[in-house]
Amino acid sequence: MTTEPRTFPPRPLPAVKAVYARQAGCPSSFALAVADFEPGEEGVEFETADTCTVPGWSAAEVSELREAFGSGVREELEELAALEPGTTVAVAVVLRSIKVHEVDSHPRAFHRAGRQAVRNALMEAYGPPTTPWPKLY
Repeated sequence: MTTEPRTFPPRPLPAVKAVYARQAGCPSSFALAVADFEPGEEGVEFETADTCTVPGWSAAEVSELREAFGSGVREELEELAALEPGTTVAVAVVLRSIKVHEVDSHPRAFHRAGRQAVRNALMEAYGPPTTPWPKLY
């Protein structure tokens, strides 16, 4: 039995939402992001829409959150390619919007949200995994 090689994403996946919230005490974490996953050239291309700003936060702070999200996306996709032999990653990810908590949002939370966005996109594209993904801490 041969399996057909698959490419991620198989089709455009607009408005994939990812939330990372850990608020059981201090320190807490919160990140909410919405991104589009579009078929592209082989590899991962990441960009941010102009609408991705946060009132009251400096451009440098928001840039750090966006970069952390992109890093999480890339890290999760690298693991996907390693875990799923024969899967070609050819994606353009556009971060459309982010929401923050004035105290609990930080780059590490957005890194986790980036990883979660990939998992949500995979589920939308292919359905639930046959084996569970590792739990994010």
